[in-house]
Amino acid sequence: MKQLKLKNSPIYYYLTGKEHKEWILFLHAAFVDHRMFRTQIEYFAENYNVLTLDIIGHGQSTNAKKGDSIAKMSEWMLQILQEEGIAQIHIVGISLGCVLAQDFANRHPQAVSSLACFGGYNINNFDPSMQKINGSAQMLRLLKALVSVKWFAQANKKISAHTTQAQNEFYELNLGFPKKSFLYLASLNSLIGNDQALPPRPYPLLIGCGQYDIPMELEIIKMWKDSEPDCKKIIFDGAGHCVNMDVPLKFNEELEKFWAAK
Repeated sequence: MKQLKLKNSPIYYYLTGKEHKEWILFLHAAFVDHRMFRTQIEYFAENYNVLTLDIIGHGQSTNAKKGDSIAKMSEWMLQILQEEGIAQIHIVGISLGCVLAQDFANRHPQAVSSLACFGGYNINNFDPSMQKINGSAQMLRLLKALVSVKWFAQANKKISAHTTQAQNEFYELNLGFPKKSFLYLASLNSLIGNDQALPPRPYPLLIGCGQYDIPMELEIIKMWKDSEPDCKKIIFDGAGHCVNMDVPLKFNEELEKFWAAK
């Protein structure tokens, strides 16, 4: 896998090669980095060109300048595609990555071959009451992080994964998240609820979560499916929030089926 840095940005990205016809972009959850897709990179590299990146404030993408924020991610993602000569790409987002995947798809639908979102919510139609509850939960986790990164990571792993192996992997990745990086996430809410009048999606949509994710997430996925009945929905047995880490084989198989039916 080749590591590259996007010019005039803090963003590092990673390529497995360019020999295949189709491209996949995986966007990771908050507080970890592109390595949460280790199993997916190994699996899909045989038949796809795989692109991953570290979201601003995560992994290697921490050397930001004044004015840089998560609101610029779609702009940087487009620049990466242009730099690598990628016309269209399958985008897969987990949690925070789900929000960024949708924001990019809203702004650049012509570049999206398909969209798959897990452990997230519909940014174009998100219930304000649920957004308030979600914000309160995030604030509590932030307070833990300010006290101790280890305490924060310990709490996060139980929320973010169900299996012991996935929890331990998430914990180790979370330990590398710097406290200063919370500043780059401050503008995340600016990406939510701004595009409710969008035309129908010109690409297929897959949504889902794990059966052991928080009850609110299960309700969010149900509401999303109700609002976009043409999308495909899946609830992964034996998985929590980060379904790709809890049940990687099943996750990979479902993505393959989704793309084959496109």
